[in-house]
Amino acid sequence: MAARLIGGHMPTSGGIEKGLDRGRAIGCTAIQVFTSSPQQWKPRDLTPETVSLFRTKAEELGYTGRIVSHDSYLVNLASEDPELREKSRTALTRELHRCSRLGIPWAVSHIGAHGGQGSEAGLQLAAEEVRQVLAESPADVTLLAETTAGQGSVLNAKFEEIARLIELVGGDPRLGVCLDTCHIFAAGYDISTDEGYDSTFAEFERLIGTERVKAVHANDSKHACGTRKDRHEHLGQGAIGERAFRRLVHDPRFELVPIVVETPESETHHAENVARLFAWAAEPL
Repeated sequence: MAARLIGGHMPTSGGIEKGLDRGRAIGCTAIQVFTSSPQQWKPRDLTPETVSLFRTKAEELGYTGRIVSHDSYLVNLASEDPELREKSRTALTRELHRCSRLGIPWAVSHIGAHGGQGSEAGLQLAAEEVRQVLAESPADVTLLAETTAGQGSVLNAKFEEIARLIELVGGDPRLGVCLDTCHIFAAGYDISTDEGYDSTFAEFERLIGTERVKAVHANDSKHACGTRKDRHEHLGQGAIGERAFRRLVHDPRFELVPIVVETPESETHHAENVARLFAWAAEPL
């Protein structure tokens, strides 16, 4: 079966519920939002009125259970600096509580960068923080570790690192994965060909299991495979190309997984990229 939950990361200027309206306007069946500014440590409190309005509109528009949150870009659970780790843990825990209040089941996080101490040391620190975040947050929200492009010392560019993080957290089912197509391509997983697509997901299946994937970021790449450069491009117009996204929306493993675009010029081009995914899903592979 083709993918059913397709959408984009929608802007929320004017109120978080506006992201729902904007998603509906371009035909999204799933959306991603920031519940607060991704560049601030302490968000504005959610009022009961905001929560009620968001939940009511999500139900009216058919988005209940189909919304993904993305946490702050400031979070680094793998930092050697204990103060930064504490701030990051507090911020991420707060985000999961916000998601629970809003009825958002998944929160995506980049987890962090090891800063030169090495990936194993960074993963050990991150795992300790993740365990606390999950222990101190509501059970109805799942934390999703996002695959990364591997720029600098950022963790989780390799599937082995995500597998190790899950292992260190004790296999907690509330730790899932958000798979970003641009990021894995930039990290060296060449999904642009059928052979590469199959081998990439076979490796993911072996190390992690695709049942851990609870959200997908569908982004083409401005740069070649393995360059470790995180630069998104419009679908079918970058180095990944159209074929991989056709495969993605026809992959039965992702039929009921939210697939959202984070492509450039969101205000004007998200509608086009979302429409491409729906069109490819409707056509024979």
